[in-house]
Amino acid sequence: MSKTQKALKKFEKQVASNVSHGFGAFTHKVGRFFVRIFKVFDSKLTIMIVPHSQSKVINFQTNVFALLLGVLVTIGVLASFFYYNRRSISANMEISSLVEQNRATLASLDELRDENANLFQAAKRFQSSLSQSLSLLGIDQVKNNSETSASNGDLSALFSSTEVTQGSLKEVADVKELTSYLEDAVKPIEQIGKMLKTQQNLFTEIPSICPVKNPNYHISMAFGPNIHPLNGNWYIHKGLDFSTWRSGDAVLATASGQVVTVGFDNSFGNYIIIKHNHGMYTRYAHLNSFRVKKGETVSQGQTIGTIGNTGVSTGPHLHYEVHIGSDVVDPAKYININFSK
Repeated sequence: MSKTQKALKKFEKQVASNVSHGFGAFTHKVGRFFVRIFKVFDSKLTIMIVPHSQSKVINFQTNVFALLLGVLVTIGVLASFFYYNRRSISANMEISSLVEQNRATLASLDELRDENANLFQAAKRFQSSLSQSLSLLGIDQVKNNSETSASNGDLSALFSSTEVTQGSLKEVADVKELTSYLEDAVKPIEQIGKMLKTQQNLFTEIPSICPVKNPNYHISMAFGPNIHPLNGNWYIHKGLDFSTWRSGDAVLATASGQVVTVGFDNSFGNYIIIKHNHGMYTRYAHLNSFRVKKGETVSQGQTIGTIGNTGVSTGPHLHYEVHIGSDVVDPAKYININFSK
């Protein structure tokens, strides 16, 4: 074995010896430290309680470990008390907030129930009006609604029902029933719409609008027996006189048709006669000017002339007549005229 190897082995043994000696010294010191700590915690203490009176002095013995343990337990108990007390206060505040929210919710529910009741009253009126309208139009309501109200949501059965669930569930059931009824009401309303659409031409063919465009008119002479403004004798006035206190206001065709006469008469002055369907004619007299020609087709509401003071007239006005065949009828029966103007 060479000298280098011997020196290396000697160095290794010396290092191992030093490490072993150092570890043993460290272990010894650690042991002595824990022994000292144990002795400190195991130190005996005497606690004496001396009352102010002549009572017997109270004393008891303990050690440091037990005293520290008691202090830690006391601190833990107090900390737990304050922690859970704070949690309790927070929980009470949350409960109070929930109570207030519950009160607000109940108030909203009461308001909802009131609105629900108002909705039902409106639905009743709607049902009555719809039934009357359908009867006038000759549309038969679905009979099985009254026979199977539970499945179809017939409103009459809905209003007479008293054995449904109480409370908020009752409102939910009522709303569902009402929704079902309204869905069933859509079909007859659609039928009304279709009927009105098919009858739209009929409405435009009947003299049903005011012949004067200016809304500030007044009826200067009604249809029927009147005193003639010139000779003072009673006579039958065969039309309505519309006055706007001035010439030049537009005169409208009260229904769609064909212009058959555009001319002048000593009595009527400038006048127009329009032929409509269903054997009806309308006459517009005392005009200032014409806006249509003979043979022209006009639409309801179209301007055909202007108010004037031609012919036998005491002032600017429109004399308007409605004829059915050879009969002269009161135009007020076909248009909504306010005689108080």
